[in-house]
Amino acid sequence: MGRMSADLDELRRLRRARDRMDREYAEPLDVPALARTALMSTAHFSRRFREAYSETPYSYLMTRRIERAKALLRRGDLSVTEVCFAVGCTSLGSFSARFTELVGEAPSAYRARNHDELRAVPPCQTMVLTRPRRGASQESAEASSIGEASAARTRVASVP
Repeated sequence: MGRMSADLDELRRLRRARDRMDREYAEPLDVPALARTALMSTAHFSRRFREAYSETPYSYLMTRRIERAKALLRRGDLSVTEVCFAVGCTSLGSFSARFTELVGEAPSAYRARNHDELRAVPPCQTMVLTRPRRGASQESAEASSIGEASAARTRVASVP
């Protein structure tokens, strides 16, 4: 019984660090700071975070940043450079490369594209539909780690 309690406590601390990334994505966060939030060593935090969430802390943080960048780029009132810095990235080149990797197109192309089809979709569904995923440029992209994206895309696509 003691081991299960310890595991739950560790998951709570990992969630605390993940929640911090969700809230403070635009801040200069690094793995040692996040590990301190979870009250763990850097190596142990990285290992356990990856086991719990199937991605590294850095990958999770960058996905949150790209997710927010997509929303800002859809608005169209900020340049790609302004969006890059607004979401906490410090290198336009690294931001653009990661954006392209996750979204399947360059940030400037994404910004220039017409996003009118998303205006009729409720914000909660827009978040699911536009969630960045590795390999998004491939039509056979896998669903998100909790399996919502592909199911939601199918439901919205089938609505008349």
